Amino acid sequence: MSTICLYGSASGGIDRRHVELAATVGRLIGERGHDLVYGGGGTSVMGAAEAAARAAGARTTGVMPKALMEVELPPEGLGELVVTDDMRERKAEMDARADAFIVLPGGLGTLEELFEIWVARTIGLHTKPLAVLDLDGHYAGLRTWLEDLVERGFARPLAFEVVHWGADPAAALDHLESAPRERISLPSSEILGSFADFPDDRRERG
Repeated sequence: MSTICLYGSASGGIDRRHVELAATVGRLIGERGHDLVYGGGGTSVMGAAEAAARAAGARTTGVMPKALMEVELPPEGLGELVVTDDMRERKAEMDARADAFIVLPGGLGTLEELFEIWVARTIGLHTKPLAVLDLDGHYAGLRTWLEDLVERGFARPLAFEVVHWGADPAAALDHLESAPRERISLPSSEILGSFADFPDDRRERG
Protein backbone atom coordinates (compact mmCIF):
# COMPACT_ATOMS: atom_id res chain seq x y z
CA MET A 1 0.00 0.00 0.00
CA SER A 2 1.20 3.49 -0.87
CA THR A 3 -0.07 6.98 -0.19
CA ILE A 4 -0.66 8.88 -3.40
CA CYS A 5 -0.65 12.66 -3.38
CA LEU A 6 -3.16 14.19 -5.78
CA TYR A 7 -2.98 17.74 -7.12
CA GLY A 8 -5.95 19.26 -8.93
CA SER A 9 -8.44 22.10 -9.20
CA ALA A 10 -10.80 23.33 -6.50
CA SER A 11 -12.68 25.55 -8.98
CA GLY A 12 -16.34 24.89 -9.57
CA GLY A 13 -16.42 26.59 -12.96
CA ILE A 14 -14.70 23.88 -15.00
CA ASP A 15 -15.84 21.23 -17.47
CA ARG A 16 -17.60 18.37 -15.71
CA ARG A 17 -15.38 15.85 -17.49
CA HIS A 18 -12.44 16.93 -15.33
CA VAL A 19 -14.46 16.22 -12.20
CA GLU A 20 -15.47 12.82 -13.56
CA LEU A 21 -11.83 12.04 -14.31
CA ALA A 22 -10.95 12.88 -10.71
CA ALA A 23 -13.65 10.53 -9.43
CA THR A 24 -12.24 7.74 -11.58
CA VAL A 25 -8.72 8.35 -10.25
CA GLY A 26 -9.96 8.42 -6.67
CA ARG A 27 -11.86 5.17 -7.14
CA LEU A 28 -8.81 3.46 -8.63
CA ILE A 29 -6.64 4.65 -5.76
CA GLY A 30 -9.00 3.01 -3.28
CA GLU A 31 -9.61 -0.15 -5.30
CA ARG A 32 -5.87 -0.74 -5.68
CA GLY A 33 -5.35 -0.52 -1.92
CA HIS A 34 -3.71 2.89 -1.75
CA ASP A 35 -4.42 5.91 0.45
CA LEU A 36 -4.88 9.51 -0.65
CA VAL A 37 -3.36 12.77 0.53
CA TYR A 38 -4.52 15.96 -1.16
CA GLY A 39 -5.25 19.64 -0.61
CA GLY A 40 -8.27 19.04 1.60
CA GLY A 41 -10.99 20.70 -0.48
CA GLY A 42 -14.49 19.34 -0.89
CA THR A 43 -15.23 20.90 -4.27
CA SER A 44 -14.48 20.23 -7.93
CA VAL A 45 -11.58 17.93 -8.83
CA MET A 46 -10.26 17.69 -5.28
CA GLY A 47 -13.63 16.91 -3.74
CA ALA A 48 -14.56 14.31 -6.35
CA ALA A 49 -11.26 12.47 -5.98
CA GLU A 50 -11.51 12.38 -2.18
CA ALA A 51 -15.11 11.17 -2.11
CA ALA A 52 -14.46 8.40 -4.64
CA ALA A 53 -11.24 7.27 -2.94
CA ARG A 54 -12.91 7.13 0.46
CA ALA A 55 -15.91 5.22 -0.95
CA ALA A 56 -13.49 2.69 -2.44
CA GLY A 57 -11.77 2.07 0.89
CA ALA A 58 -8.88 4.53 0.89
CA ARG A 59 -7.89 6.50 3.94
CA THR A 60 -8.04 10.14 2.91
CA THR A 61 -5.99 12.97 4.37
CA GLY A 62 -6.56 16.61 3.51
CA VAL A 63 -3.98 19.32 4.12
CA MET A 64 -5.23 22.90 4.09
CA PRO A 65 -3.98 26.34 5.19
CA LYS A 66 -6.09 28.15 7.76
CA ALA A 67 -6.82 30.95 5.30
CA LEU A 68 -8.63 28.57 2.91
CA MET A 69 -10.78 26.70 5.41
CA GLU A 70 -13.90 28.68 4.48
CA VAL A 71 -13.07 28.80 0.78
CA GLU A 72 -12.21 25.24 -0.24
CA LEU A 73 -14.56 23.66 2.35
CA PRO A 74 -13.17 20.33 3.63
CA PRO A 75 -15.71 17.52 3.10
CA GLU A 76 -17.55 15.78 5.88
CA GLY A 77 -16.21 12.28 6.43
CA LEU A 78 -12.62 13.16 5.53
CA GLY A 79 -10.31 10.69 7.26
CA GLU A 80 -7.93 13.33 8.61
CA LEU A 81 -7.65 17.09 8.20
CA VAL A 82 -4.27 18.74 8.76
CA VAL A 83 -4.46 22.52 9.11
CA THR A 84 -1.29 24.45 8.28
CA ASP A 85 -0.23 28.05 8.74
CA ASP A 86 0.43 28.76 5.06
CA MET A 87 0.73 27.30 1.56
CA ARG A 88 4.39 26.39 1.88
CA GLU A 89 3.72 24.33 4.97
CA ARG A 90 0.76 22.73 3.21
CA LYS A 91 2.89 21.56 0.28
CA ALA A 92 5.66 20.31 2.55
CA GLU A 93 3.18 18.28 4.60
CA MET A 94 1.61 16.72 1.51
CA ASP A 95 5.00 15.89 0.02
CA ALA A 96 6.24 14.29 3.23
CA ARG A 97 3.19 12.03 3.50
CA ALA A 98 3.28 10.89 -0.15
CA ASP A 99 4.92 7.91 -1.85
CA ALA A 100 3.91 9.07 -5.35
CA PHE A 101 2.23 12.01 -7.07
CA ILE A 102 -0.54 12.36 -9.63
CA VAL A 103 -1.47 15.69 -11.22
CA LEU A 104 -4.97 16.28 -12.58
CA PRO A 105 -6.24 19.31 -14.51
CA GLY A 106 -5.85 22.49 -12.48
CA GLY A 107 -4.86 26.12 -12.53
CA LEU A 108 -2.04 28.20 -11.08
CA GLY A 109 -1.95 26.41 -7.73
CA THR A 110 -1.77 23.00 -9.39
CA LEU A 111 0.98 24.21 -11.71
CA GLU A 112 2.98 25.47 -8.74
CA GLU A 113 2.66 22.08 -7.05
CA LEU A 114 3.61 20.24 -10.24
CA PHE A 115 6.73 22.30 -10.87
CA GLU A 116 7.93 22.14 -7.28
CA ILE A 117 7.71 18.36 -7.02
CA TRP A 118 9.02 17.88 -10.57
CA VAL A 119 12.10 20.05 -10.01
CA ALA A 120 12.80 18.27 -6.72
CA ARG A 121 12.67 14.93 -8.57
CA THR A 122 15.03 16.02 -11.33
CA ILE A 123 17.68 17.31 -8.93
CA GLY A 124 17.58 14.17 -6.81
CA LEU A 125 15.79 15.48 -3.71
CA HIS A 126 13.36 12.55 -3.83
CA THR A 127 12.76 9.39 -5.87
CA LYS A 128 8.96 9.33 -5.85
CA PRO A 129 7.22 8.74 -9.22
CA LEU A 130 5.09 11.42 -10.86
CA ALA A 131 2.24 11.17 -13.38
CA VAL A 132 0.33 13.93 -15.16
CA LEU A 133 -3.18 13.19 -16.47
CA ASP A 134 -3.79 15.40 -19.48
CA LEU A 135 -7.47 15.18 -20.38
CA ASP A 136 -8.27 16.74 -23.75
CA GLY A 137 -4.93 18.53 -23.96
CA HIS A 138 -5.33 20.56 -20.78
CA TYR A 139 -1.54 20.65 -20.39
CA ALA A 140 -0.68 20.48 -24.11
CA GLY A 141 0.36 24.13 -24.34
CA LEU A 142 2.49 23.81 -21.25
CA ARG A 143 4.22 20.72 -22.58
CA THR A 144 4.90 22.41 -25.93
CA TRP A 145 6.48 25.34 -24.12
CA LEU A 146 8.60 23.03 -21.97
CA GLU A 147 9.77 21.08 -25.01
CA ASP A 148 10.79 24.40 -26.56
CA LEU A 149 12.84 25.14 -23.44
CA VAL A 150 14.70 21.90 -24.08
CA GLU A 151 15.26 22.77 -27.73
CA ARG A 152 16.67 26.17 -26.73
CA GLY A 153 18.92 24.75 -24.03
CA PHE A 154 17.07 26.06 -20.97
CA ALA A 155 16.12 22.57 -19.78
CA ARG A 156 17.52 19.09 -20.33
CA PRO A 157 15.66 16.22 -22.03
CA LEU A 158 16.28 14.04 -18.99
CA ALA A 159 13.68 16.10 -17.12
CA PHE A 160 10.89 14.50 -19.15
CA GLU A 161 12.02 10.99 -18.25
CA VAL A 162 10.81 11.35 -14.65
CA VAL A 163 7.20 12.20 -15.60
CA HIS A 164 4.48 9.95 -17.05
CA TRP A 165 2.19 11.96 -19.36
CA GLY A 166 -1.11 10.51 -20.53
CA ALA A 167 -4.90 10.54 -20.49
CA ASP A 168 -5.59 7.05 -19.08
CA PRO A 169 -6.04 6.93 -15.27
CA ALA A 170 -5.29 3.20 -15.07
CA ALA A 171 -2.03 3.63 -17.00
CA ALA A 172 -1.04 6.51 -14.72
CA LEU A 173 -1.61 4.35 -11.63
CA ASP A 174 0.30 1.50 -13.28
CA HIS A 175 3.25 3.85 -13.67
CA LEU A 176 3.12 5.03 -10.07
CA GLU A 177 3.06 1.42 -8.87
CA SER A 178 5.83 0.09 -11.10
CA ALA A 179 8.22 3.01 -11.76
CA PRO A 180 11.77 2.35 -10.55
CA ARG A 181 12.73 4.40 -7.51
CA GLU A 182 16.12 5.36 -8.91
CA ARG A 183 17.70 8.67 -8.06
CA ILE A 184 17.85 10.59 -11.33
CA SER A 185 19.59 13.91 -10.99
CA LEU A 186 21.01 16.54 -13.27
CA PRO A 187 24.67 17.51 -12.97
CA SER A 188 25.15 20.31 -10.47
CA SER A 189 27.18 23.46 -10.98
CA GLU A 190 29.40 22.27 -8.13
CA ILE A 191 30.48 19.31 -10.28
CA LEU A 192 30.65 20.90 -13.71
CA GLY A 193 31.51 24.47 -12.84
CA SER A 194 28.53 26.11 -14.54
CA PHE A 195 25.27 25.31 -16.30
CA ALA A 196 26.96 26.19 -19.57
CA ASP A 197 29.05 23.03 -19.16
CA PHE A 198 26.04 20.67 -19.18
CA PRO A 199 26.51 18.00 -21.87
CA ASP A 200 23.98 17.81 -24.68
CA ASP A 201 21.67 14.87 -23.87
CA ARG A 202 20.63 14.62 -27.51
CA ARG A 203 24.21 13.81 -28.50
CA GLU A 204 24.65 11.41 -25.62
CA ARG A 205 21.56 9.45 -26.54
CA GLY A 206 22.41 9.26 -30.23
